[in-house]
Amino acid sequence: MGDVYRLLADHGPAFGQALLLTWKLTLVSFVPGFLLGVVVAVLRLLPLPPLRFVLTGYVEIFRNIPSVALLIFIVFALPDLNILIDYEPSVILTLTLVCSAFTADYLRAGINTIPGGQIEAALSLGMRPVQILSAVVLPQALRAVVQPMTSLLIALMLSTSLASQVPFPGRELTTLVSKIANDSAVGIAAFAVAATMYVLTGLLIAWAGATLEKKVRILR
Repeated sequence: MGDVYRLLADHGPAFGQALLLTWKLTLVSFVPGFLLGVVVAVLRLLPLPPLRFVLTGYVEIFRNIPSVALLIFIVFALPDLNILIDYEPSVILTLTLVCSAFTADYLRAGINTIPGGQIEAALSLGMRPVQILSAVVLPQALRAVVQPMTSLLIALMLSTSLASQVPFPGRELTTLVSKIANDSAVGIAAFAVAATMYVLTGLLIAWAGATLEKKVRILR
């Protein structure tokens, strides 16, 4: 415990800044990733086989490729195509693409749980396809995927450690732990502090997800 106290005394503000950067990367990746995933899921409903084929390929590629491999491709391969992206946007882009693919896949599963009779009833009431999608399909699908999306958000938060693989402007938790471990003899204590922060953040997200799931659940 003495090492932990000494570590927090020396590097407490640095851990606070690293935690805030981890949260920032999580938020700025999840929001556009979620919105893009919703768009992909909706477009896959259109009766256009070529578009469905392309979007299915998009989902399968970014859902199955290792995040670190995607980051390496963006950082080191795209410059060969004269596409230069700074390190921070590269990390955010990587996490956003992965998040969007999983979001689209989860939403597709949620949409498939909606009985076809509801769609037929909505059509019989004279509702247009766009109205059915916005008022009937998407609300139920989103309610059905609260728990999977909560797990995805936790996984995304943990994946912000990707920033440690590139010369990132700023230190998130994993990068900070690596630096402390290289510069001092309190690497284990630094890991314990960072792991605690990751766990507490994950528990906070899980609690928020469970609370939201209870509020939107149809059968209480």
